[in-house]
Amino acid sequence: MMSWLIILPVIFPLCGTFFLYLFRRHNRIVTAVSWAISGFGVIVSILLMHRVYILGPQAISLGSWPAPFGVVFAADLLSAAMVAVTWLIGLGVVVYAAADLNANPSYPRFHLLIHFLLTGVNGAFLTGDLFNLYVWFEVMLIASFSLMTLDADTTQIHGSIKYVLLNLISTLTLLLAIGLLYGATGMLNLAGLHFKTHTLSPGFVSLLSGLFLFSFSVKSALFPVFAWLPASYHTLPSSIAALFAGLLTKVGIYAMMRIFTLVLPFEGTIWQTILIVLSGLTMLTGVLGAAGRFTIKKILSFHIISQVGYIIIGLALYTRLALAGSILYLIHHIIVKANLFLIGGFLNRKFGSDHLSHMGGVYRSLPLLAVLFLIPAFSLAGFPPLSGFWSKFAVVRASLETGHTILAATALFVGVLTVYSMLKIWNQVFWEAAPNDVTPSSSVSFRETNLYLVPIAIFALITIIIGLFAEPFFQYADRAAVQLLDPIFYIKAVLGDR
Repeated sequence: MMSWLIILPVIFPLCGTFFLYLFRRHNRIVTAVSWAISGFGVIVSILLMHRVYILGPQAISLGSWPAPFGVVFAADLLSAAMVAVTWLIGLGVVVYAAADLNANPSYPRFHLLIHFLLTGVNGAFLTGDLFNLYVWFEVMLIASFSLMTLDADTTQIHGSIKYVLLNLISTLTLLLAIGLLYGATGMLNLAGLHFKTHTLSPGFVSLLSGLFLFSFSVKSALFPVFAWLPASYHTLPSSIAALFAGLLTKVGIYAMMRIFTLVLPFEGTIWQTILIVLSGLTMLTGVLGAAGRFTIKKILSFHIISQVGYIIIGLALYTRLALAGSILYLIHHIIVKANLFLIGGFLNRKFGSDHLSHMGGVYRSLPLLAVLFLIPAFSLAGFPPLSGFWSKFAVVRASLETGHTILAATALFVGVLTVYSMLKIWNQVFWEAAPNDVTPSSSVSFRETNLYLVPIAIFALITIIIGLFAEPFFQYADRAAVQLLDPIFYIKAVLGDR
């Protein structure tokens, strides 16, 4: 049963793409199949997370080839949680898309590519092999570029090209690092490399660390290699932008955490100091970029960069509390950021634009949507008792405990500017009256409104639950941090007695 639970999050959406292709001319069947795949994925991922929580890390070697030679899939608390939240966001997006994209001629292809993308994301979270990590990144790149160019206009094509070019550079760097590591050790199994890299020269290990750090920094949108994100995300349809905003940068962060806790030594190296500096600069540049923008998608795109800086603090400080805070922040941010993009998409549909000056009076016309916006917006800013408060509290406290007061002060300052950005949206879109020349569209039917609001409301409810009942979530994140810092049980699950 455990073997199936580990591989189903990858196999099931991949098989689902073939069924979706067969029924590509029937929108209703495509919608039903896509919803069914996503709902099943949520159930399987929750079962996997529960089993890993009870039994510890688990692994399977495909084809009965023993590790470190076979293709290995492994799940610990971090990867299981990431798979669960991935399926949750995937389900919300495919429900939302039934209202947002149903009229587009590319609607069936959207669902096909979404599940192909989810295959790559889940594969990256569950793989126990470095080369297969590269393969899953390639799957993600192909699927994401295809999604970006569906029914694309000129602006969307330009943003897609920037996205692909920078990510190709990142992928080539990753492949170079993998090749060098394989040439030096003769293996690419993550658990096996934990022991092999200790026999390499310090200079060579430092070179490898720099290559991996650069590659994953691009994919995570760290300073200064984040330009692809704000150049592309604001051009996308809201359903696609929400999925990308929630997941894609987090895969890069996850890979960075896995490599620098399991494979390569990180604590006390020059790269740890560099990452501490980069986390602060990423927070600052992201929030300052958001402060100067006046469209919802551009503001939220820059805030992705800013929040990535918070998440990276945990790995940079390399303490149990910091990593636990970062893991909790990962889960919180995926849900909150995807939800804000979904809300922005609904507003764009109502007003025909996401520019702040072209909207207004939403609090009076749609009071429920106003409340649903406040929940993720205040959570993103770190207001208690929402989910964002506890994760920010953990990383700020960890910064102070390790003596990085400047980093803690930067995090607090960025939190204040985040409040400014959210209040800017609230005042102009929800509170102030709409300009005289702005008339909200009445083309959104009752059914479509429900399809828009249901995932938004569920994500907002999850944000409240994590905030009000933070202890079990933090305990889970704390146990996941312990497994990262002491990966012996992950290694035993993969290698066994070997």
